[in-house]
Amino acid sequence: MHADSTPPSIAVITVDGPSGSGKGTISQALAGELGWHHLDSGSLYRLLAYAALQESLDLTDEAALTALAERLSHDYRLPTQDNPVIELYGKDVSDALRTEGCADAASRVAALPAVRAALLAWQRHYRQSPGLVADGRDMGTVVFPDAVLKLYLTARPDVRAERRYKQLINKGFQADLASLIKEVEARDARDSGRKASPLKPAATALVVDNSDLGEAETLQQVLDAAHAVL
Repeated sequence: MHADSTPPSIAVITVDGPSGSGKGTISQALAGELGWHHLDSGSLYRLLAYAALQESLDLTDEAALTALAERLSHDYRLPTQDNPVIELYGKDVSDALRTEGCADAASRVAALPAVRAALLAWQRHYRQSPGLVADGRDMGTVVFPDAVLKLYLTARPDVRAERRYKQLINKGFQADLASLIKEVEARDARDSGRKASPLKPAATALVVDNSDLGEAETLQQVLDAAHAVL
């Protein structure tokens, strides 16, 4: 299934986990500490979902979504040090991708096997020297099965919902904590129960439950694990 021609000598660290586990923040910080590239794979699914919503596509139409993924492959840009925003067709869509509506749509399109297959090449393209920290839901199990370190971050659903609530409020969005808890649990069930690349720790993953850990403590655990294998 690994069709990428990139030399396996370029190291990858994967950080998987459910929504609100802090994997994006920790992965970005880890990449910064190591001087590596960072891939937020969830943004790719959100980009596709956002584009599908803009075009009023049926989120269960696998063929249409796969065709859209192929069309978008050269029309997006993820954040870089020089340009810290997510762009689609040259437009900053960073905030639009962080809404709950987009997140829910992304979870739905991500359940389709053909869509996941179409995005594999997008994700593997980011494996570049000197190394890559990739976060998502199947980075260690499917996308980069030869990663030198596989991490799985998690936390209790209520803790993750509260983090999401604070994030939305800080960005100026309206949010209801009780609704967010239900949405987090529903998304967990959908992501874990799908047939294509279900959300689960890789067999060799180091599982870090950060329900009662701060960001600094979580990062230190991850850094210690990284330095142990590099």
